[in-house]
Amino acid sequence: MAGAGDFDELSEVAGRVRRAMEQVIEGKPDVVEVAITVLLAEGHLLIEDVPGVGKTMLAKALAKSIDCTVRRIQFTPDLLPSDITGVSVFNQEIRDFEFKPGAVFANIVVGDEINRASPKTQAALLESMEERQVTVDTTTYHLESPFMVIATQNPIEMEGTYPLPEAQRDRFMARVSMGYPEPAAELRMLDGHAADDPLANLQPVTDGQQILRLVKTVQSVHVSESVKEYAVALVGATRRSQELRLGASPRSTLHLIRAARAAAALDAREFVLPDDIQELAVPVLAHRVLPAAEAHLGGRGAADIISGLVASVPLPRTRRD
Repeated sequence: MAGAGDFDELSEVAGRVRRAMEQVIEGKPDVVEVAITVLLAEGHLLIEDVPGVGKTMLAKALAKSIDCTVRRIQFTPDLLPSDITGVSVFNQEIRDFEFKPGAVFANIVVGDEINRASPKTQAALLESMEERQVTVDTTTYHLESPFMVIATQNPIEMEGTYPLPEAQRDRFMARVSMGYPEPAAELRMLDGHAADDPLANLQPVTDGQQILRLVKTVQSVHVSESVKEYAVALVGATRRSQELRLGASPRSTLHLIRAARAAAALDAREFVLPDDIQELAVPVLAHRVLPAAEAHLGGRGAADIISGLVASVPLPRTRRD
């Protein structure tokens, strides 16, 4: 069981990572907070937005600030699954096949423009994201911890993209959109980024071993039965909503609880509140559901529908569990 000192360490380290990332990412504290939350919850992050708003910069800033091994994969239509997972090649010296690890063998894997690759190549990430291992030629290779995939994608309406299949979207714990910066933040970006690359000057503020200790602290956060029931009720509401033709999966309930634990720990709390569930509902659930045609025609997207469900599902009564 984690003690007060463990939560103090988590808060202090997370603060350092947050400040380091905000040196690079101007005016997006909410997006930075979600990225750190997903890291500590051992999830994967999907960043979706139009080109040029800093998606890749956010992924690289998080990776560099925690001083872990980083591999970047530029997804293109001709990218092969073996480029991601690795391949066995015959070594003439030892007269046997030798495994050459692919780009997925790193602590932080940055998948840039993931929806520009074919569905077959996209699927190469599924096993590593869910089971943290890769199987090539019947041999299984385990990935080192911490392990996190940060993928960026352009909206599916953009030319030359392939929509991510539901099975792969469901592997991502959360999805965020960068959005355009406020004018003041864009002005600061011109001053700070025009003459120099702030990412090049970013120094690591922690390391992989410390991140693993913080993950253990997050796992010790208490979740009461009433909060669990509330999370189940909220996810269940997505399956009954007339505005959705596909509701959220049971995996999304697990991800919601894990992310809520991380959010509580970042707030220096040893227990999860219903507020944690509510605040994370949109980033954790919206990319897993599909709006019905009527909702789409009415201009209501997945995030709007999830927000409506959060407002309609009754909060749990406070009780001791």
